Amino acid sequence: MKSKLQKAAAQGGRRQVAALPYRLDANGKVEVLVLSSRETRRAVIPKGWPMRNVKDWKAAQIEARQEAGAVGSVSRKKFGEYEYWKRLEQIFLLVKVAVYPMKVTRQLADWPERHERSQQWLPARDAALLVEELDLSSLIVDFAERLEHGKKEPSPGSGKHKRSSKLRKTNAEKRDLQTS
Repeated sequence: MKSKLQKAAAQGGRRQVAALPYRLDANGKVEVLVLSSRETRRAVIPKGWPMRNVKDWKAAQIEARQEAGAVGSVSRKKFGEYEYWKRLEQIFLLVKVAVYPMKVTRQLADWPERHERSQQWLPARDAALLVEELDLSSLIVDFAERLEHGKKEPSPGSGKHKRSSKLRKTNAEKRDLQTS
């Protein structure tokens, strides 16, 4: 019998929701909270499957609390989307992730996945270099640029987020590191 995820894979993939936890440093520069994934230890942002009878932005907020102990206000509009390949036991599943910015106001001393993940606050550009997904890298840099240049609330993304020209060099550097 096929699992729900295997059925979803056969139908062309699934979707998830994510929080982009951020804060501003003393100079007004954006810092992003980056976590390790539980199994592969890759750099990620808090994300999870949509929850029944829960709005996507709220589900993203819940994931940030469970995975990172991050508490704060979440935008009710997504900033953008990215795709990644989720590793399952027998297959890879293409997942589209809607990203909701979350201004972190405090971090809990204890939370459900505290002992399963490491985390670190990084300048946005450094966080963008650590994550594997190029579209997520673009989202992080574009979000930081908008916020740092005086836009109070970033405008929601429409479809896939377009990469900024400033990020082309970053992505090229990332590809060079992966091939060396």
